[in-house]
Amino acid sequence: MKIPRFEDMTFEVPTKEALQAEFEAIHAAFDAATTTAERVAAIDAWTASRDRRQTWSSLVGLHFSQDTKNPDFQAAREYRDQIEPALTDLDVAFKRKLLASPERATLEARLGKTAFALWEADARSFSPAIEDELVQESKLQSEYTQLLASARIPFRGTDYNLSSIGRFLVDADRATRREADRARWTWFAAQRPQLDRIFDDLVRLRHGMAKKLGLEDFVELGYLRMQRIDYDRKDVEALRAQVRSDIVPLCQALIAQQEAVLGLAPGELRSWDEAVFDPRGNPAPLGDHDWMVERASEMFEEMGHGLDSFFGLMRAHGLLDLKARDAKAPGGFCTSMPTYGVPFIFANFNGTKGDVEVFTHEVGHAFQCYRSRDQVLPDYYWPTYESCEIHSMSLEFLTWPWMEKFFGDDAERFRRIHLTQALLFLAYGTAVDHFQHLVYETPAASPAERHAMWQEMERSYMPWRSYEDTPHVADGAFWQRQMHIYGSPFYYIDYVLAQICALQFWVQAEADRVDAMRRYEALCERGGQASFQSLARSAGLVSPFDESCLIGVVAQARAFLGGGGHGKACGGGR
Repeated sequence: MKIPRFEDMTFEVPTKEALQAEFEAIHAAFDAATTTAERVAAIDAWTASRDRRQTWSSLVGLHFSQDTKNPDFQAAREYRDQIEPALTDLDVAFKRKLLASPERATLEARLGKTAFALWEADARSFSPAIEDELVQESKLQSEYTQLLASARIPFRGTDYNLSSIGRFLVDADRATRREADRARWTWFAAQRPQLDRIFDDLVRLRHGMAKKLGLEDFVELGYLRMQRIDYDRKDVEALRAQVRSDIVPLCQALIAQQEAVLGLAPGELRSWDEAVFDPRGNPAPLGDHDWMVERASEMFEEMGHGLDSFFGLMRAHGLLDLKARDAKAPGGFCTSMPTYGVPFIFANFNGTKGDVEVFTHEVGHAFQCYRSRDQVLPDYYWPTYESCEIHSMSLEFLTWPWMEKFFGDDAERFRRIHLTQALLFLAYGTAVDHFQHLVYETPAASPAERHAMWQEMERSYMPWRSYEDTPHVADGAFWQRQMHIYGSPFYYIDYVLAQICALQFWVQAEADRVDAMRRYEALCERGGQASFQSLARSAGLVSPFDESCLIGVVAQARAFLGGGGHGKACGGGR
């Protein structure tokens, strides 16, 4: 079909009554089928329904994120959040029919076993009994998003939002950084009662849903909702131990190096210094939004492997919203409209190097989704979340040879800082995940006890961190700025797992860029056909759960950061 521009995309608003009738017809067709072809035809009708509903849901969510103050967008999102549990019930009922089908083996051979494993998780994580709680959960998540989007942070005579204040947090002047940091956290401190109340409601609500489903706690339900089908919490616990033994000491060495470069005495680094790695300040893109999009077009033209034509399509159809503005939700993400066969990239550029990192990250998501848009089932358009993040985080590294386009003579500084932050992130990301386990294992904890849990995580994974008397965070509330903790519980170890894979792609590209790009392209095309570890190994990567995984990554990173030269990956080319 011809792809319209984003602003011309439309959707059909589903109703419970219409969908109930549609599903009755799908069930009847499947029950009456006597051949595999007829059963697959019924499944295809279900697929078409899911595509339409996903397009509606994505567009509603996008419009709200683009303007959280628009009453029409708010109402559309509220309707979506209210009706979605009932729609999930319809989908899960059909999934249960497929799981119990006498023809399951034949369908698995046709559609792949992975979908059935995913559906098993979905069936265990949902019941009509928790529909009301799911509606309440969505309302609380929206309340949190709107609260953050409403931020007005006074700083030197001007009000900023959480995105636009960011450029002062990486300023070369230490006094400016500290002042901006205090201004940001002073705003958070004023919202603390509301932030505590929203999260407390979410924890109790989620624990109650787990109990209604007959599960031990929300940790178990969270893993099912994340569709983790080839690892469990014991595997994650083992990975945490590896991070503490192999990554945290490396991070402490990197922090010591950072202090020396910034001219600080050992132990003098503070939280407002952590994002800056050079006395000159971090490198910043040499142009504005429009200039950056042009440089990106040049970069992808030179990279090839389908990224060139893909990015041209994204620009031509208005599938990018990258500028920060008032009432726009903070953060960055990628979503998709399967009816039109295209993704959409949402971000908030603020003039820092993070613009390039977020942009290449989200393009990685979008490229994978586009390349796997013709998969046999919607379950395969995207892989599970930790696999999704391989494509995004890897593209951040695979675009390294073209960073001169954005940073000029500062490109090498950017690469070193990017790698350093990737390694430091492994510790932070693991802390966020460990914190969530503690929270949901003790759901009756008070807000103060949760803040103490976060302080415990900082001591274990980021022992160098010092806030002095900075409002809010000095009391253990840093985690409240991490939107995933409120809106996407347990979506964080996924970044750690993917970062380990992305670093392996970086190592591969250092040795043979063309081969690494071929592996990357093939991984994107597979979409969600397999589980996380299977997908990683199919791309020639070592599973992050293998004991030897971190050793090679750490050795290569130490060599790069200690050696000074960039190496082969900047040779460029298709």
